[in-house]
Amino acid sequence: MALTGRTALLAALGSLPVGILAPSWAGMLAVNAPLSLAILCDYALAAPVRTLQFTRSGDTSVRLGDGAQVQLTVTNPSRRRLRAQLRDAWPPSSWVPGTEQASSRHELTVPAGERRRLTTSLRPTRRGDRHAERITVRSFGPLGLAARQGHHEVPWTVRVLPPFTSRKHLPSRLARLRELDGRTSVLTRGEGTEFDSLREYVPGDDTRSIDWRATARQTAVAVRTWRPERDRHILIVLDTGRTSAGRVGDVPRLDASMDAALLLTALASRAGDRVDLLAYDRRLRAQVQGRSAGDVLPAVVNALAPLEPELVETDARGLAATALARAPRRSLIVLLTSLDAAPIEEGLLPVLPQLAQRHTVLVASVADPHVARMAAARGTIEGVYEAAAATQAQSQRARTADQLQRHGVTVVDAAPDTLAPALADAYLALKAAGRL
Repeated sequence: MALTGRTALLAALGSLPVGILAPSWAGMLAVNAPLSLAILCDYALAAPVRTLQFTRSGDTSVRLGDGAQVQLTVTNPSRRRLRAQLRDAWPPSSWVPGTEQASSRHELTVPAGERRRLTTSLRPTRRGDRHAERITVRSFGPLGLAARQGHHEVPWTVRVLPPFTSRKHLPSRLARLRELDGRTSVLTRGEGTEFDSLREYVPGDDTRSIDWRATARQTAVAVRTWRPERDRHILIVLDTGRTSAGRVGDVPRLDASMDAALLLTALASRAGDRVDLLAYDRRLRAQVQGRSAGDVLPAVVNALAPLEPELVETDARGLAATALARAPRRSLIVLLTSLDAAPIEEGLLPVLPQLAQRHTVLVASVADPHVARMAAARGTIEGVYEAAAATQAQSQRARTADQLQRHGVTVVDAAPDTLAPALADAYLALKAAGRL
């Protein structure tokens, strides 16, 4: 049983004259006995809570930053009218701070044998799965003095997907891809490019592209045209170890790496390449393999949604072995990891030769723009010390990148806002050069 504020007000108003005019136990009993009887009657007339029936419907997924709506249908099978307050509880990260109470609490009236639908609006602030918690119902009697209270478990899950903010760069990269498809052999000549068609020679074409056999069969000089390689295998490897948990600006490094992986997946699938994904630290956390071009991006988005950094050191040997097992033929392996000197020198460099020998390797890392701002600081003693520390960090990062490049690895090191387009540009450059 739950008592309302109206009950407390009536008790206070009834006790006040008794306390002033006739303070005695008999006077208190004369006031509180009728009130207690009214409370019991009101409680008895309230609609039962346990017999209520609930069903859910609505959104099952939403991008981070967008809103989702989940409908809750309340059925009152009893013979009494339901006057209730309802709290639809979800995890705190399901709403912007300060809006939980207004979004999760509802007042409703359901006549006997009827149903009503409520809508709970969610605006999650974190990726992952948000599971509905208990529904608490407080059913009031007709006098509003007492209420029955109980709760129900009605499962529902809303998956919060990565925001994919870099999708704004996709049209420009697709335009660049179409330009590559239309180029001649002069600009796309490289090992591994694929023959496309023959056309008539025009001044300025590379004479090495002349097809002499085709020329002998016709009156005009014919040249071969080429197109970027298609149906190549791209394996995106996401490092989910402790370095991915570091925050750069307002987001973890892992989230920025995810955004870059999504843009590359969308671009490569449009280019006709096969894209697989795996996330690894000391064990396999997520994988997407063998999906068609139309299904791979939704599958990658869904696989990345619940992924969180693990505060463990990444097992580089296990990562390399897993990548080699997932890429039996020559592939482009895109490793999204940190360029910190210690993890690279102790973990990645010893296993890099076996990766670079069999595959084309591209390492992409999230750089902290705050370090660049620190390097430019001057004017105070603190600023000079900050600039010296930032310059040293940048030098170590550059040396690490040089070590990787000496093994034939392409390195992309960019701030969170520019990592995704920079990685897409590096992929297009490798495609144009025929290095996939």
